Amino acid sequence: MDALAQSGLLSPDTLPLLLLTAGLLLSMAEALAPGANFIVVGIALIGAGLGGLVLSSLGVAGALLTLFMALLTLAFGAAAFYGYHEFDLYGGKGQRQTSDSDSLKGKTGTVTERVTPTGGEVKLAGGGFNPHYSARSMEGEIDEGEEVIVVDPGGGNVVTVESMGYVEDDIDRELAADRARKAADAEKNEADPETELERE
Repeated sequence: MDALAQSGLLSPDTLPLLLLTAGLLLSMAEALAPGANFIVVGIALIGAGLGGLVLSSLGVAGALLTLFMALLTLAFGAAAFYGYHEFDLYGGKGQRQTSDSDSLKGKTGTVTERVTPTGGEVKLAGGGFNPHYSARSMEGEIDEGEEVIVVDPGGGNVVTVESMGYVEDDIDRELAADRARKAADAEKNEADPETELERE
């Protein structure tokens, strides 16, 4: 390490060139293994390296240059991550995904493309790095923007969802059955007032 420091390879003045070189190498590695494994970091390093070159040509040097390049790395990294995640530069939003079925069942999300019994797309809360999943409904159509819940994960490839307005659990079904029984008893009592009198 001392030899590198004495040779000047690790000095703040050469740091922009090192960052630029590392960023270019990572960007080339992305071509071998696509999927944003290296590109976000590569763009961050390229941006910081280019920014460092501009700053050093303006006379900024030493520890101040290193500080500016660290901030540029964070800024370019955040911008690259946001761009990849939000603008779908790789076209991955519509791709089917595999996930553990148990982890998807019961997750809620929002419809991003109208869901029908044959297709559509949802964005699941806590759905991972790419939370967009191909989806289908149990029956009928679910419009864009509606809240949904995963009722059948289908192995994570195509999830089956139901609108939150239609979802009912065991307690809801039991309450509805109890209300129906009480309504039937009330109708029966109104229809047979004589039997009620005979019992008294």
